[in-house]
Amino acid sequence: MSIATKTGDRGITGLMYNRRVSKCHPRVEAYGCVDELNTAIGLARATTTHDFVHANLLSIQSDLVLLMGELATAVEDIARYVKDGYKLVVPEMTAKLDKLIQEIELQKITYKGWATPGASLQSAALDVARTVCRRAERRVCALQESDQLQNLEIIIYLNRLADLLWLFARWVETKAESVANPSQLA
Repeated sequence: MSIATKTGDRGITGLMYNRRVSKCHPRVEAYGCVDELNTAIGLARATTTHDFVHANLLSIQSDLVLLMGELATAVEDIARYVKDGYKLVVPEMTAKLDKLIQEIELQKITYKGWATPGASLQSAALDVARTVCRRAERRVCALQESDQLQNLEIIIYLNRLADLLWLFARWVETKAESVANPSQLA
């Protein structure tokens, strides 16, 4: 079987359970943005030299695969999706992000230059992931506003993830600064 199925040549694509929709359908826009987010996080993970960031980004990517599956399922098919053994985004996933945020906030990190990403390749990659996450969040909010989203935890998760990615970028910058100027963070 070829990857080029040609089923999308007329501008339609498939959701779970063989539902066909336009490639510009709000649901496709939402899970497409999360797919971009997953890729941006993959780039951030590939560029980081910090095990703490690397391991947590990999775990988040696993969560995003689950989240995309839920978004790729029409509201009327969610019960079937769950019955078939697929998992939904749950508050415990967001709680893991909250715990990481609290852990980072307990450390002495710098916010110097936070509004101008690019202090390092690693922090810039994390800031790109953060902005893609905010776009994904907006697309999911559009689904919710049009009554096409059953699970509001998805919005909460993406909101918290954007906060965490911002903090990861600042944490990476602080670590780089402390290596370059150890006396500044004493």
